[in-house]
Amino acid sequence: MFFFAFASFILPVFGTIWGLVLGGGLEIGYFIGIGLFSIMGFYLLRVALWNTYGEETIEILENKIIYEANYGWFKDGKKEIAISVPSYSFKSVGYEEDNEGVLVISSENTQIESIVKMPIEQIEALLFVLEPVKI
Repeated sequence: MFFFAFASFILPVFGTIWGLVLGGGLEIGYFIGIGLFSIMGFYLLRVALWNTYGEETIEILENKIIYEANYGWFKDGKKEIAISVPSYSFKSVGYEEDNEGVLVISSENTQIESIVKMPIEQIEALLFVLEPVKI
């Protein structure tokens, strides 16, 4: 997958240079091709990095929660939720027979949804640990 990601960046540039060397003029199609393939290459690189090095960090502090996705070579922007009493739940994802879900942390007006799929039994055990004791 890394090969196709880098090829999406490199091949349009070499194609443009090759077209100029052969005597063709600099056309708008070269820029459109470079732009489209660069966007596709960035997406492929992001997916390949997530599948290889990806991890997400959720810091649960006293009055806020900080979420960050780390792709190995770069990090996504941090999301912060100022929250006094967080609500934890899960959302089923994928096929029903896979029995997997993602963690959802929400407050009154915002929510953070995890990317990592986990078996629902593990999420329920995690929810048991995260939920405060109700008297």
